[in-house]
Amino acid sequence: MRSRTPDRLCAEAVDVARAVTLEAAGPQSVGEHLGVAAEGDRVVTHFFACTEPAYRGWRWATTLARASRAKVVTIDETVLLPGEDAVLAPEWVPWSERLRPGDMGPGDLLPTEADDLRLEPGWTGDDEPPAGEPGAEVEGVEEDADVVVPSVATIGSIAGQLGMGRPRVLSRYGLHAAADRWDEQFGPKSTMAQAAPANCVSCGFLVPIAGSLSQAFGVCANEFSPADGRLVSLGYGCGGHSEAAVMPRPPQPAPMVLDELHDTDPLALHPAEAAAMDDGAAMDAAEADGEDPGGS
Repeated sequence: MRSRTPDRLCAEAVDVARAVTLEAAGPQSVGEHLGVAAEGDRVVTHFFACTEPAYRGWRWATTLARASRAKVVTIDETVLLPGEDAVLAPEWVPWSERLRPGDMGPGDLLPTEADDLRLEPGWTGDDEPPAGEPGAEVEGVEEDADVVVPSVATIGSIAGQLGMGRPRVLSRYGLHAAADRWDEQFGPKSTMAQAAPANCVSCGFLVPIAGSLSQAFGVCANEFSPADGRLVSLGYGCGGHSEAAVMPRPPQPAPMVLDELHDTDPLALHPAEAAAMDDGAAMDAAEADGEDPGGS
């Protein structure tokens, strides 16, 4: 049974423990004595502060032991252990769990596990004989039958056009996980969609997609939208909706008209100027008729 009281001889051997610690770690790394702890019967560990700047809060631990009825203390080991306020590295996480979207770069490979829940076996036709070999045609059909059954090769070519022929395809779990992930950024609950005048389902910039995801998603083709080129939920929306507002046509200015005044008299602004203008006009008329303006 482990003793809770440190052995007296081992606990008093502080100088022995310090000498061993200095020899193992160096004088520049060992600080003051921090205390002792009982590890078992006649087994005591001495703790010394670590003065290394990179190991703040750590401590040197030197364990001493004594045989039964012996008065000589022996040395077990010296190790560096973290204290209560020690700076520790974060808990190790596998790389597959540390990976985040956008971490992959050119040349990086991301292997998938054989039992990945996001994938399931697809139809490749590898178990079927190739076209032209025995067994390629569907057996069990009479030659004179009116029903024409396509060969395995024909079925395989059609399956390739439909996107089949892959070893593994997206499972229902992977499909739902992807839909939930896409719906977070460009979904009806986003801030942009809450302030939008209408949803993408009625927008002319929405490009439809094929497959089961077409019931909930499409691709935005509005270059001024924050979701341009992204897969958006049909419930998403933004201010760039095609029917959000009809921009009025700018008013057309009236054509320019030049007023040309030829035979009009100038308008005087004051009476005195008007009288002077009348006298000047009378003299001009008399000179035009050949009369003397002075009356002689």
